[in-house]
Formats: sequence, C-alpha cells, structure tokens
Amino acid sequence: MPSTETWWRDAVIYQIYPRSFADADGDGMGDLPGITARLPHLRRLGVDAVWLSPFYPSPQHDAGYDVADYRGVDPRFGELGDADKLIATAHDLGLRIIVDLVPNHTSSEHAWFRAALAAAPGTPERERYIFREGRGTNGELPPNSWQSVFGGPAWERTADGQWYLHLFDVSQPDLNWDHPQVRTEFVDILRFWLDRGVDGFRVDVAHGLIKDADLTDWTAPATVLGGLEPVGPPPPMWDQEGVHEIYRQWRSVLDEYPGGRILVAEAWVQPEERLARYVRPDEMHQAFNFPYLEAPWSPKELREIIDSSLASNAAVGATTTWVLSNHDVVRHASRLGYPVGEKRRPGIGAGDPQPDTGLGLRRARAASLLMLALPGSAYLYQGEELGLPEHTTLADEHRQDPAWERSGHAERGRDGCRVPIPWEADAPSYGFGPADASWLPQPAIWAEYALDRQVDVPGSTYELYRSALAARREHGLGAGALAWEGLGPEALAFRNGAVLVVTNFGAAPVALPPGARVLLSSEPLDAGGRVPTDVTVWAVL
Repeated sequence: MPSTETWWRDAVIYQIYPRSFADADGDGMGDLPGITARLPHLRRLGVDAVWLSPFYPSPQHDAGYDVADYRGVDPRFGELGDADKLIATAHDLGLRIIVDLVPNHTSSEHAWFRAALAAAPGTPERERYIFREGRGTNGELPPNSWQSVFGGPAWERTADGQWYLHLFDVSQPDLNWDHPQVRTEFVDILRFWLDRGVDGFRVDVAHGLIKDADLTDWTAPATVLGGLEPVGPPPPMWDQEGVHEIYRQWRSVLDEYPGGRILVAEAWVQPEERLARYVRPDEMHQAFNFPYLEAPWSPKELREIIDSSLASNAAVGATTTWVLSNHDVVRHASRLGYPVGEKRRPGIGAGDPQPDTGLGLRRARAASLLMLALPGSAYLYQGEELGLPEHTTLADEHRQDPAWERSGHAERGRDGCRVPIPWEADAPSYGFGPADASWLPQPAIWAEYALDRQVDVPGSTYELYRSALAARREHGLGAGALAWEGLGPEALAFRNGAVLVVTNFGAAPVALPPGARVLLSSEPLDAGGRVPTDVTVWAVL
C-alpha cells in the first residue's frame, strides 16, 4: 500500500464499532471476520483508514472498554488470526488500521487486578492500581469526594476494607500511572500491535491517566463526555501535566516504525490551547475536536470554533480534526433535529421529546458536507454515510450502557448510537448478519436507510458522501487552507483552494457568486439557483 509519513494530516478515518458493524457467524454480535468481509465497502466509499473500537478479551461491562487482556481478541469477535487477516486485507485495499487503546483503567477481571484483590493492602500487586484507606472512624467513607463519570462514587470498597478508584464503572479500576511497571507494560502493548502491522492507536481518556498526587477533593461531577471548564485549573483527575511525559515516550516508540504510525487523543479538554498541547511535535499526532462536535447549528459559533481550532493547532504545527458523531454521543442526524441551542442530550428514549427526523437529516447532510470541506483530517462514524439516525425509541429494558444503571436511569446512555447498522433492506437483521439476531434490537425504519437502497441512487446520503470524499481528494481540501468569504450573517462561506463552500443557516436563500459552477449540494438548489436553508454547496468559479 502507499506509505507516506504524514498521511494522517488530511486523512478521512472511519470508526467501526465492532459489535455493531457486521456479524459473520449469525450470533447477533459483530465480529472481525464480518468487518473484514465489509472492508470493500469502505474502499468504495473512499476513506483512508479505519479505527476499530475495542475487540480485546473483556467481560463487556462497558462494551469492551473494560479490557481483560490487551494482547488478544475476545472470542465474541474472533481470534488473533482474524485480527491479522483484517489488518492484511485492509492494507491490500489501501486502508490503514487504527486500534483502540484503553490505558486509564483495566477490567476488574484483568490478571493484575485479580492479583491485587488477592494480595494484602500495601503489597506490590496493589501499587499498580490506586488503592487507599477510607475516611471516617473505621475507614467506612470513600477516600475523597470524587464521582464516577457513570454516576455515583468513584471508589469501591474491597473485602479487607481498602478502597480502589474507578472513574468509570466499578468494573474498571484505574491504573496507577506513577508506577514504572504500568508504563513498561503499555510500551510492550504498543509494540505488540505495531509489530502486527497496525498503523496507530486511538487513546481512550487520554487526559485521565495521571491524577493529582494528593487526590484533592473535587465536588463537581466527573463529567468526561461534556468537556472540562474552559477557565481555571483542571480538576484533579483530568488533564494533569504528567500525561505529556507518557505520550512523549509513546511517540518515541512509534517513531521507530516506518509508514507514519500515529497516536490519536480522546481528550475532552478545554480551551483549545490546552488540547493543542497533546499534539505538540513530540507527542500525539491528532486529538479529537470535541468543541466542533458539540457546536450548535449556528454560523457564528461554528466559525468561532473553526478559527480557534485551526489557530491553536497551527501554533504547535498540527492539523485539526473534525468529527460530528461517534460511539459516545447522539448521532448528528438526530441531534440536529432539535431546536438550535438546546442542551446536548445524553441519549434519547421513547418517552423523551423526539427529534424532527427530516430536519435532522437535512442538517446532517449539510453539516457533513461542511465538515468534509475543512482543511485537516475528518472522522466518520459507521452508518453516518447512510444518514443513520439515533435509535430514539429503544425500549429501556434493552439498554446495556452502564451509564443507564449507574445514573439511576437519569441518563438513557449511549446504546441508541450503537445499534447494528443496516446493509440490506430485506435481509435478516437488515444484512448485519446471516440471522435475525442482533445484540441490540434494530428499529423497523432501518430498512429505508440500508446500503442497498442507496447505492447508485442519485441524491442518496451514501452517494453524497461518496461524491464528497472523491471531490475532497481531487481538490486537495484536507491539505488546503481556509479563507472566509462574506455572503451574509446567516451563511458560513469560505474558500479552500479553488472550491467555494457555502452553508446557509438562515430562512432566506443565499445567492452564489456569478459564474459559480456547483460541484456538490447537500440538497437541490432553488429555482433561482440559490442555496436554500440548511444546505451546503461546493462550487468552483
């Protein structure tokens, strides 16, 4: 496959959630052979790389983000040979493979943690995690006031009376990254997968590895998926200075390997200047742009975020990433179907206010075309090329996200964006697998979004994405530069090289400059050749 050291600077990277992409054996759970069989779809779509969410051995208390063995494949997904075949097949197709790495915590079933529980307080086995004595007369109170991201205290008491830290689920004990054995182990894990040919790692909770040494009390909720406050010092469990030393070491390891192997940070950090510190030349290559994902459908706020993102990354010599959906947030085809300015929803259920499906898809198509025209790297989440919405009527009894239970059913959780995707309208499980089985129930509306209903259909969302990715590559938009154009306060307009991009957020149509030739439009122009509301156009003059 072609190999350039800086391929990632303008790449389009497609996220696969393994249990929901394709099921080869019909057990209702997606797997690695299923992914391998569907890779030609991604080649035809036109992406450059694939990011795989965790497929490691795990009790699956948090959908694989509770890792029991970092060097294997969970039997639900296949075996190590299937991972090797997937990597080789992807490379044969010209696709790179990025795998998820979860270094903040392990599963409570990891061999290290089982040994820690079996050992006495103060033993070396416990030092690899964060064990502390409790407060109160008899140690009956947690060591501090920290809260779990999923709700409730961030501490769990063991049978011998000590407490261990878990910023996420009780089954996800946090590692002690001040311990040299933890650091050595993860360098070895990096090498294990690099030697097998992976092209990079997406690092889960990259801003969480180091905790304040004093475990200072912090009474605010430990919300990781809503970002940190943009002013003031970071909370004692997030964005501590010591994380950067870890990533400098990791970067030196990746630089030993040819072909441009990369590190991608999942770091919910504000402001952008602090996030940019993760992508300095000797640290990570990319960081997810969550402020952009969370931006309201507003030209003013989007422009401000685009400007600040480009400027903060340029200051450290990095390119910017753009993303609209992933496995942790409501899909943007549904999120954008609510009135502008509403607070982001942590999941949607049947009893919640429902989005305007038509409006959501119209805006999603416009938002996607806008995003794909920006200079830098773009991330797509499986199914968004189909215009797939959130499963907003998933019955509560089917929910598996730990956030649902730990929040006392206050948060619906993330299951709605993780439902297995549809490939064939009239096939069992909509082509997800050879049988009807599906680990989360698929809604009946999936048939209208199925891939086989959209391939070669003019105007379909799939063909819009495919055309956009081809035009993005042809015109070098990912490697281009942005220059704003003034087409009125309700429009976002810029040039990227020879391409003029216009998104209309207002009710009145927006006229294109004289002589503009339309390359792509998220919806048809009006009878006067103007850009209607909630539409993005690419044009050349």
